[in-house]
Amino acid sequence: MAAVYVSIGSNIERIRHIGAGIAALEQAFDELRLSPIYETPAEGFEGDAFYNLVAGFESNEPPQRLNALFKIIEDHFGRVRGGEKFSSRTLDIDLLLYGDEVIDSDGVQVPRNEIERYSFVLQPLADLLPDQTYPGRKATFLEMWSKAVAEGEMKAAPVVELAKPT
Repeated sequence: MAAVYVSIGSNIERIRHIGAGIAALEQAFDELRLSPIYETPAEGFEGDAFYNLVAGFESNEPPQRLNALFKIIEDHFGRVRGGEKFSSRTLDIDLLLYGDEVIDSDGVQVPRNEIERYSFVLQPLADLLPDQTYPGRKATFLEMWSKAVAEGEMKAAPVVELAKPT
């Protein structure tokens, strides 16, 4: 089984779609590890702020099948494709890590390059996996996050406190 980590984001009906995305992943993979949820500004376009988090789970499915499943989940919750790369999303689920694998083929890129580029990916990943090294490198996710913040490349986002269903 591979330890899989995905980013989850939404800026349209954020609470509903983040909750639905988490529920769909729990149904498919049982136990999830979840980072805090962060509120971050839209990147690359003018739009409403996003809620973002990272979820981890174990899976035997190959990365290509996981990506196909994530697209099905996104589509089920109204994801519109074919528009601008940077645009509003009901739900966005991206494969970040697949064990210690380094893959760049067949439409799969892990580790996903967004880990190093966006605080909304690296910050929650550092929360879940502070001592894990980035595959193919020596730095841990916490070291990468701390360095990016210290050098002014990234800024910490506020945590969103959502009420738990009763």
